[in-house]
Amino acid sequence: MSALRTALLQSSGEPGDVAANLKLLDEAAARASAAGADVLLAPELFLTGYAIGADLARLAEPADGPAARAVAAVAVRHGLAVAYGYPERSTDHHGVLHNSAQLVDADGETLARYRKTHLYGDFEHRWFTPGEESVVQTRLGGLTVGLMICYDVEFPENVRAHALAGTDLLLVPTALMHPAEIVAESVVPVRAFESQLYIAYANRTGPEGDFEFVGLSTLAAPDGTARARAGRGEDLVVGDVDAGFLAASRAANPYLADRRPGLYGSLT
Repeated sequence: MSALRTALLQSSGEPGDVAANLKLLDEAAARASAAGADVLLAPELFLTGYAIGADLARLAEPADGPAARAVAAVAVRHGLAVAYGYPERSTDHHGVLHNSAQLVDADGETLARYRKTHLYGDFEHRWFTPGEESVVQTRLGGLTVGLMICYDVEFPENVRAHALAGTDLLLVPTALMHPAEIVAESVVPVRAFESQLYIAYANRTGPEGDFEFVGLSTLAAPDGTARARAGRGEDLVVGDVDAGFLAASRAANPYLADRRPGLYGSLT
């Protein structure tokens, strides 16, 4: 496959209502499939809502729980891969919650699971335990695809680790809030440029609890341009991750080849 058509769902769904959000995801998958998309990316904590307080614990499920099986059925029904955010109840540490993301393929098989490593603000630190695995990858459509969540992508070391591990496309469910619009408008495209990969960044939108989500979902290319960009409201945008363009961009941009790791020891 020379291109992986990627759809970004920009929505906050119905906070606190998993069934309603699964319905919205199903509808978005139908639209994305009709647009020729190979993968649909939904925002951070899309299945439950973000600013729902103690309901995060009530609605959290294991990574292979009923909601995950429902998303797998959506992927199969519409013939495309689906990546989404959800609160995960750990089965290896009793009672622990993670802010997680999962990618399933068009056959409903789980390709990758990721737990957010960099928690943002008092709210997330109150409810979640950070993950400890920063580079999670899989193969999809002939490309190496990685997962991150929101704040993770704001750390250049994080994205560079993916680049050095061979990630071609980073899928990033997010919940970017006002007044941090600069992240979607500038930081994400710069990350794509400096590490020579594509970044799909799907955001929530509108007011929710104490937060105001800003939309601006973006598919950023390795030349630093936005190949798809949403506005502030509910939206579904589609763009192509072009393997040929990525290879040409990497050949022309020497950042990775010109690194001098021996000089960077102070970073760790």
